[in-house]
Amino acid sequence: MAGSFKVTRISEGAVKPAAATPEDTLPLAWVDRYPTHRGLVESMHIFHSGADAAPGVIRDALAKALVFFYPLAGRIVEPEAGSPAIRCTADGVYFAEATADCSLEDVRFLERPLLLPKEDLVPYPGDDRWGVEPHNTIMMMQITKFTCGGFVMGLRFNHASADGMGAAQFINAVGDMARGLPEPRVKPVWDREKFPNPSIKPGPLPELPVLALDYIVLDFPTGYIDSLKAEYKAHSGKFCSGFDVLTAKLWQCRTRALGLEPGATVKLCFFASVRHLLKLDRGYYGNSIFPVKMSAPSEKVLGSSLVEVVDMIRQAKDRMAVEFFQFAKEETAQDPFQMTFNYESIYVSDWSKLGFADVDYGFGPPMFAGPLVNNDFIASVVILKAPLPLDGTRMLASCVTKDHSDEFVRGMKEDLP
Repeated sequence: MAGSFKVTRISEGAVKPAAATPEDTLPLAWVDRYPTHRGLVESMHIFHSGADAAPGVIRDALAKALVFFYPLAGRIVEPEAGSPAIRCTADGVYFAEATADCSLEDVRFLERPLLLPKEDLVPYPGDDRWGVEPHNTIMMMQITKFTCGGFVMGLRFNHASADGMGAAQFINAVGDMARGLPEPRVKPVWDREKFPNPSIKPGPLPELPVLALDYIVLDFPTGYIDSLKAEYKAHSGKFCSGFDVLTAKLWQCRTRALGLEPGATVKLCFFASVRHLLKLDRGYYGNSIFPVKMSAPSEKVLGSSLVEVVDMIRQAKDRMAVEFFQFAKEETAQDPFQMTFNYESIYVSDWSKLGFADVDYGFGPPMFAGPLVNNDFIASVVILKAPLPLDGTRMLASCVTKDHSDEFVRGMKEDLP
């Protein structure tokens, strides 16, 4: 079945800003320059209608949006080793148009396992078509038209140029232009110098184990999440987020599934925005994130109630502000972004409120917008808005091996309605 449908690329090339833009070389912030951010993050954005008009509308809107976000039409350069910057060349963004000989329904709206290779849905130009190395390319986009009116936008966005919120800000600006607005509702602000620039050097790149992780999709209705949040409110008298309760449940169920010794250390990490701590302008679109890390003996995670695990997560969030300012003031010599990837550690990424689900090119919001993540070396989970018409939150989990997946899924689903 996976090979029975075909995607054909029908055009490709650079989309340049629609008007003249400055020719600067802009320095990146400390966090932008972090070695692990120098790469293209892949995502897929599925729309139910608008296929015939979408390529032309989005191409034109992209050119207009790049006038405002002109650094994204440039290239990453490294005039000095270890200090990459963006050269504003106005060379443009790689843009491809493709057609699929099937409907989105034929390929199950691209639910996993994919019935089309992901390389057909996100742009992978040959060297003869795009001479810039991926780590120096800022963005690539592909619009694939399906029969019956649906289309998919495949996006590759360099993490050095923007974090998830910043990338979504730009894509929403493209939507604003597509709907005829004269300028983006949120205007871009560079201001990279406002992010701390301590002399702390990034630690060495971590070793990556091969874990052969299962890919698991879990959906949680809004009513279920609200009931967990209400339990926490009754327990503490305080409010918590849906992310807090789902991440607590994830950490507990995964720890149980792993069957570790009671004293074994389990770790949880996610990245939080620090825009509020730095009082950055709403239009800031660079990386503005900091890791929230926690560790505990497995027996503590398993011996606590769910709301007590939520307490642990919220306490770690509170500590993060202190740790961030220690980093900013060079009161710590250790690189806080240094990670350890082993099977006892899990990394969670929250895409639910970045703004990708709100993008509208004139055809309505996407049915689904999320990353194309499936690796065998980092136990990770992405939390995002469930695809329409579902109501609630979806987890994309690559965090347990086949030996532990049944127990993990059973725990995650045991009290679902």
